[in-house]
Amino acid sequence: METAFVDLFKEQGYDYVHGEAIVRDSRDVILYEDLRSFLRERYEADGITENEISAAINHLESTEGGSVYAQNTEAIRLIMKGFAIKREDTSKPNLFISLIDYNNPKNNLFKFVNQFQIEENHLRIPDGIVFVNGIPLVVLEFKSAIKENTTIENAYDQLTIRYRRDIPSLFRYNAFVVISDGVNNKFGSFFAPYEYFYTWRKVEHDDEEVEGGFNSMFTMMQGLFRKERLLDVVHHFIFLPDTTTDEVKVVCRYPQYFATTLLFENILRHSKINGNGDGKGGTYFGATGCGKSYTMLFLARQLMQSKELSSPTIVLITDRTDLDDQ
Repeated sequence: METAFVDLFKEQGYDYVHGEAIVRDSRDVILYEDLRSFLRERYEADGITENEISAAINHLESTEGGSVYAQNTEAIRLIMKGFAIKREDTSKPNLFISLIDYNNPKNNLFKFVNQFQIEENHLRIPDGIVFVNGIPLVVLEFKSAIKENTTIENAYDQLTIRYRRDIPSLFRYNAFVVISDGVNNKFGSFFAPYEYFYTWRKVEHDDEEVEGGFNSMFTMMQGLFRKERLLDVVHHFIFLPDTTTDEVKVVCRYPQYFATTLLFENILRHSKINGNGDGKGGTYFGATGCGKSYTMLFLARQLMQSKELSSPTIVLITDRTDLDDQ
């Protein structure tokens, strides 16, 4: 299984490194050389100093204390939105730091690492980790489909029970996790129940759905882990509520991703702002239980952040009280 995923990540242009080949403190979960290298190159024109790079990394790591969920919520928001740091030269304005270049995927460092030893409360060796600019965004756990007494759900338990207990720092920066036995390949939020893990069944929106089997491994790799697609999901398709008493973190399913993307592109294309549009953004029909509310949430967020639309007014119309609460 690991070998298959190594080959598939290589096909997507990721650098592959075996965990034992990385010189580091086994307590570290960030590849600091990669992160420093990315920040140094990205902000070279701004004259970023080594101390300022350290300050940016310290700001990311300052999500100490609280639960794993609280730390992850804070760190993922920093990864998604960026943050400002003060300059060593106090006469200069604050420098805004983006830990990932979402606009230019090729400017980022993508690495797939297996057998990456982490020693915190206990020594654990995750099967695979995807690092972007040294940040461990995705953790993968594999089980064998032919081995007796092991299932893909055992991989879920390994991540969410044993790894959470023994190496919680790894999940401070986690966008989502993947569980696989080769035949079954699913992804989801680290904090979601097992039944909320799903297969990514399409590479493009107009493809036929892949139901499962080994083909679902290729569909996930080409449809979710293509570099620009992975960054898009991390940037726009993770929802963390402002306030919650539960560990709520939602990662889009593939129908929500494609619906949101198509709607957003259609709205921009028909917008009257450019002087040529007819203002007819389109209509979306979704079946009961397909996740329409989250699709609309992801769409509203993209509309609000759109430079072309310049902070549009968004009107929500509902027909039931429970939808008002939602």
